[in-house]
Amino acid sequence: MSASTFRIDRAIPSAERTENDSTVSTGISGLRYASLTTTVPKELVHRASVSEVMLTDWERKTDDHFVLTAQWPRRHGFFTTVDDCHDPLIVAETIRQAGILLAHAEYGVPLDHHFLMWDLAVEVKPPHMLVDTAPAALTIEITCMDVKRRRGELSGLRYEALIFRNGQLAATGGARFTCLSPAVYQRVRAPRPESGSWSPIPLTAPLAPQDVDRLSPTDVVLSPTGQKDQWQLRVDTRHPVLFDHPVDHTPGMLLLEAARQAMVAYLGRPCLPLGVTAEFLRYSELDAPCLIKAHAVSEPGSGDEERVLMTGHQEDTLVFQALVTVASPSA
Repeated sequence: MSASTFRIDRAIPSAERTENDSTVSTGISGLRYASLTTTVPKELVHRASVSEVMLTDWERKTDDHFVLTAQWPRRHGFFTTVDDCHDPLIVAETIRQAGILLAHAEYGVPLDHHFLMWDLAVEVKPPHMLVDTAPAALTIEITCMDVKRRRGELSGLRYEALIFRNGQLAATGGARFTCLSPAVYQRVRAPRPESGSWSPIPLTAPLAPQDVDRLSPTDVVLSPTGQKDQWQLRVDTRHPVLFDHPVDHTPGMLLLEAARQAMVAYLGRPCLPLGVTAEFLRYSELDAPCLIKAHAVSEPGSGDEERVLMTGHQEDTLVFQALVTVASPSA
C-alpha cells in the first residue's frame, strides 16, 4: 500500500524551468541547478525552528523501506562535540525526526496528531562520527515494521535506521511510536489538571557544568540531591532546543540528555556514549519532581565497556529508563 508524498516546490531566485524541467539561471553566468539542498519542512518533524531540522530529503523505495538524507553541523548550540565526535544524541534526534517525517509524509498522519514514543535506541561507530572540516552529510536507510492501522489510518509502527556517512556505517538505531488524534490525546491526558491550572515546578540549581561535561549551566539538566547516584531532573522550559516549542510534558530528548549527564556524573569523567537504549513508560509531568538514579550493570574496569542503567521516577512511579554504554577508560 502506498501513500502520497508531500513535497513543497519553491521558486529559485533568478532561475526558470526549461522544457525538460531542469532549472537554468537567468543570470549572465548561465549556471545550471541540477539539485539544491534544503531542510524538509519543519512542521513534518515537529520543530518550530528551522535550524533544528536535521533532515534534508526522503524517498520511498518500497512500501515500508525509505532512504533519507540529513546533515549535522560541525558545531551545534546544544548537541556538542564529544571526544572530537558528533554528539550521539544528535543521532537520537535525527532518528526521532525520521519517524515523524515518514508518518506524516508517507503514511498520511495529519499534522495535528500527537506521537507517543515508547522506546528509542542508538548505537554509534566512533571512527565514523568524527567531526570533519565540513558538515556531516548522511544517508539514512529506514525500514518500518509492525505497521498498525485503525480504520485505515496509521496508529503506530516500529522502525530501524542505518545511518551512513561517506559510505561507512556511522550509527544504527530505531524507535517505536503510536499516533493519537487530538480528541484521543485529550482523553489520554484527561486525568491531568485543565490547561492553565498547573505550572512547572520552580527551576532548581544545576550541577556544576564541568561535572556533567557541559560548558554552560543553562545546558545542565540535573540538580544535586546529596546522593552520589541520584539527581533531580532540572526542567528549564525556556531552553531553546529541549523546549523548541511548548509541550505539556517533559520531552523525551530531555530525558535522554539527563541519562547521558547522569552517566558522566556517576563515572566522574567525560565519556562518549557508544549506545543508549531508552524506554518511555509514562509521561514525565512538568509539575512534579523527577528523580534520576544510576544503577551499575557492569563492574567498572571489568571489560572494554561499562554499562549503567538510568531510571527516572516521579511520585514513586517509573516513568523512563535508559541503558547507557560507554567505553572503559582502559579500552
